[in-house]
Amino acid sequence: MKLKHPPNSTSKTLTPTTSSQDARLLVRETLRISANLASAPPVATPPTPIAAAVAERDRLPRDLPSFGLVEDQYLNSSLRLICREEIDGRRWEYFADVGNSKQFKKSSIRAVSLHSRQSPVDELMSFIRSYVVPEGFPDSVTPSYVPYMTWRALKHFFGGAMGVFTTQTLLSSVGISRNKAAPGAVAINWILKDGAGRVGKMLFARQGKKFDYDLKQLRFTGDLLMELGAAVELATATVPHLFLPLACAANVVKNVAAVTSTSTRTPIYKAFAKGENIGDVTAKGECVSNIADLLGTGLSIVIAKRNPSLVTTFALFSCGYLMSSYQEVKSVVLHTLNCARFTVAVESFLKTGRVPTLQEGNGMENIFSFPWSKHRPIVLGPRFKDAFQEPNSYLAVEPIFEKERYLVTYNPSKGNIYALLKDQAKSDDILKAAFHAHVLLHLIRSYDENQSSSSKNRGNDLSVILPSASLQSHVTESYKMVLALYGPFKCKAKEQGWVMSESLLNPGRARLCELMK
Repeated sequence: MKLKHPPNSTSKTLTPTTSSQDARLLVRETLRISANLASAPPVATPPTPIAAAVAERDRLPRDLPSFGLVEDQYLNSSLRLICREEIDGRRWEYFADVGNSKQFKKSSIRAVSLHSRQSPVDELMSFIRSYVVPEGFPDSVTPSYVPYMTWRALKHFFGGAMGVFTTQTLLSSVGISRNKAAPGAVAINWILKDGAGRVGKMLFARQGKKFDYDLKQLRFTGDLLMELGAAVELATATVPHLFLPLACAANVVKNVAAVTSTSTRTPIYKAFAKGENIGDVTAKGECVSNIADLLGTGLSIVIAKRNPSLVTTFALFSCGYLMSSYQEVKSVVLHTLNCARFTVAVESFLKTGRVPTLQEGNGMENIFSFPWSKHRPIVLGPRFKDAFQEPNSYLAVEPIFEKERYLVTYNPSKGNIYALLKDQAKSDDILKAAFHAHVLLHLIRSYDENQSSSSKNRGNDLSVILPSASLQSHVTESYKMVLALYGPFKCKAKEQGWVMSESLLNPGRARLCELMK
């Protein structure tokens, strides 16, 4: 009897054979892939920061500046990254050389620039932006700023063009000369004089933020420049053949003074306003100034008719002008803390335990501490290379400020306290860093006074040099004092009416960046 097989018996019979073929193919492909992997080149390891910087340098054109660095030394494996710094989006890395004793060598700090040089077009645009737009543009202004300034520039363009013709017409109408060439020549000289003044005004306007930081100091400086310009104008009477250069120089100086007066006028009026009445305060203040100016003009006309001595009259008027200017600036009471008022407040707190009132702090502010003065004991927000010349000095104080967003040190070679800011630093961190710098300065001055008195008793005048170990102990001691005193200082300052949320301490733009671990 024959048995019938089911229809799917063939497929069941072929299944083992197919499975064995698939297995052979799988083994063959595995062996082929393994062989390819074995013959492939090794995977490149990520370059070190120094090697990456050197590679980036090699990709750049050979005519770029080397930033004063010994580039071949960056290939040395003994160099170790200790710090990273950023300024306006550009970064630098600082390396130090490790000797055979596993200690950093002295004066071995090297800087590597991590950015390539900008194209000439980008450099030109950056230069133009620094003159024509505010810092932080466009985020620092409202959207209506651009159309307003566009139409304002167009208006002044047409106004300046018309000024050439109106000046020439006025000089001709006065009757300077019947010669047709004379009015044109005089008009050109006059326009050159005014043009030089406008150029000076434009160049000085780049100092915009300093009008906020050092308002009183710049206001008084502007008045000094105004008198200087007037003196140069009077000098043209003795040397008329030098009219054009002297008149141009005088106009430049007086326009710079005018920029200072205009830029500081609104903040001063704002300090007097007790609400949303800044417009009324400004209008009334300008009205008083115009009335006084008219009265002074009338007096000078009466005096001029008697032909007095020009030098004597100018000297008397200048003394009265500068004395009034100084008292005017001293009478302004500002609630914010700039470097001068902050110094007064902190020094008074450290010596007496109290913060001066608004009137006392503004009265004790030094008007002659000009912003461009380089002899300041405290530098806020400096470059890393200015604060440290030795890698060990940085590594000694860096752990102390691990939980802070700043770092404070003392450089004996320069005699300055440096408060470096980290990239996470906010307004309160900047204020705290400045306070810490004053505390450290107070401790070092006390130490120097004690050492000087001891040296005097011994009969010698040797200068005191702060040892490295003593510096670290002073920094540690100052840090403990700041933890205990910074909170009470802020509370007492607020009680006296000082605005602590917005400070005008004018820190530098350099920031320390966190290293990737």
